[in-house]
Amino acid sequence: MAPTPDEMAAKMIANLPEKTGKRLEDWLEIVRSSGLEKHGQMVKFLKTEHGMTHGFANLVAHKAREAEEPREVDLVAAQYEKKAELRPIYDELTRRVLAFGDDVDLSPKKSYVSLRRSKQFGLIQPSTKTRVDVGIQLRGEDPTDRLEIAGSSIGMVSHRVRVTSVDQVDDELIGWLRQAYESA
Repeated sequence: MAPTPDEMAAKMIANLPEKTGKRLEDWLEIVRSSGLEKHGQMVKFLKTEHGMTHGFANLVAHKAREAEEPREVDLVAAQYEKKAELRPIYDELTRRVLAFGDDVDLSPKKSYVSLRRSKQFGLIQPSTKTRVDVGIQLRGEDPTDRLEIAGSSIGMVSHRVRVTSVDQVDDELIGWLRQAYESA
């Protein structure tokens, strides 16, 4: 059986000292002190300045980027840092959506949280200082006064509901989200 990508990466990390003379932690410090942020820049730097092969340079650049990315909980906190009054809306939405089943996955991104099952069925995005947009994947569903066509500003969902208070996280909204969840 072929090794998994994780097993291959672990083997490369174990071989770094022998092949390059430095441990992964040492290379991460070198990359960090270079001030480079983009993956391609890191790979080029490691190859040209340190004679590293492409495979090892790519691995180190990936690990350096992983180390710099904020934790998921930090992504949500950052979204609501300057919009604290909207956080109760997010909390109520996620509480209700997580009750759909054990297969619901909350996947925080930089500006929104993806609601996933086998695929994305919705998203929660603090769009303004006074409004959270709830994107819902309901292809073929006719819009209403409240359930709007999403437009291009809110990606990978067909509809949007604008929410400005916790009491708007009602059975109608949760029903649309459940419908999208069941179709995912």
